[in-house]
Amino acid sequence: MKKLFALALGVTLFAGSAFALTLNGAGATFPYPLYSKWFSVYQQQKGIQVNYAPIGSGGGIRQFSAGVVDFGGTDAPMSDVELAQAGGNVLHIPAVAGSVAVVYNAGITGLKLDGDTLAKIFMGEIKKWDDPMIAKLNPDLNLPNKDILVVHRSDSSGTTDIFTNYLAKVSTSWSAKVGAGKSVNWPAGVGGKGNPGVTGVVKNSSGSIGYVELAYAETNDLPTVALKNRAGKYITPSIKATTAAMDGGLAKIPADYRGEILNQRGADSYPICGFTWLLVHQNQKDPAKGEALVNLLKWAMDDGQSYAAALYYAPLPESLRSKILLTINSIKY
Repeated sequence: MKKLFALALGVTLFAGSAFALTLNGAGATFPYPLYSKWFSVYQQQKGIQVNYAPIGSGGGIRQFSAGVVDFGGTDAPMSDVELAQAGGNVLHIPAVAGSVAVVYNAGITGLKLDGDTLAKIFMGEIKKWDDPMIAKLNPDLNLPNKDILVVHRSDSSGTTDIFTNYLAKVSTSWSAKVGAGKSVNWPAGVGGKGNPGVTGVVKNSSGSIGYVELAYAETNDLPTVALKNRAGKYITPSIKATTAAMDGGLAKIPADYRGEILNQRGADSYPICGFTWLLVHQNQKDPAKGEALVNLLKWAMDDGQSYAAALYYAPLPESLRSKILLTINSIKY
């Protein structure tokens, strides 16, 4: 696993293989470690080839809307405008939930930050690792007198959407000056393409800090920041902490599933969590592909969930999956 996802990930799966039917998808890098496993197992079990290009949520939405791929992948729900541009009748199918980990390379471990301090770091206002604001939160750490290198995504990204929406919730300054979305005008730092790109820059740059999906942090042995949640506890990202955030937000998830689970109240909740969605048209034009896609989605809600935890994602609760299966059954082909 660590070798496979260490720095750079492949673009497609099973390219060039001969199968009776092939489904093509593109989008978020956030869930790619899981999708890689899913589609490999599914091909072995069902004989259906599934290609997935991890090009970022923005790219996935564009390719899906243009009809280039059979399904899209995104960690940022499509806006009403984007839905209209895609021709409408687009379903958001939650796949799993995950955490956006704040990773760093500063020669220390056990770093704790609150939301305001994190926002000031990514705005470039806190420039040194031994800044008084960081030191106040970490009295037991020997913080280095070293410049901070902020690392952010260079592409249109659902991971960025989750991260910046969190910062906008906890920092009025961030909300006013930078805002939130798949792409923002970063006040500081350097960019990396995809979760693998950010991971690589942080891993190879002393003094750096960035944000990636938890799977990329774990498989690259990067330390993660313990963030202060709404209950006042410092929580590191984990499956348990992601599940707690998901449990806290389930009651407010809308019928179309385009909801968020950021900054939940639970004592054990990690504050930067989100769903990742598979995008599909409710009315399928190709009957064979439509049937294959429905079967794949049903498998993802059943057997597929069993692979999530080993790859650092939180499986969906049964109460949510039962609703999603009704939505999947509404797909016409």
